[in-house]
Amino acid sequence: MPKGYIIGHITVNDPEAYKEYVVRDTPILHALGGRFIVRGGQAQVMEGETLMRHVVIEFPSYEAALTAYNDPEYQEVADIRRRTADSVILVVEGTE
Repeated sequence: MPKGYIIGHITVNDPEAYKEYVVRDTPILHALGGRFIVRGGQAQVMEGETLMRHVVIEFPSYEAALTAYNDPEYQEVADIRRRTADSVILVVEGTE
């Protein structure tokens, strides 16, 4: 079964307030089976345009990634991200 991924492209507008999102989302997503593959770090845009920060969270399946994103506890914390950053979030199925 292919793995699932939550991929985020984010530009943080309020770094101090955004820290609360990072602290609170990590244990929730870990408990739902997520493993952070990319979380910020160095990046270069080679073609096109994107936001400044990139996050990739791996899950055991596409369904698990969807479940994690839609989890009510995560959605409550995601409101912090929505208030403090611009973001594009995708749920993607990997390949086998």
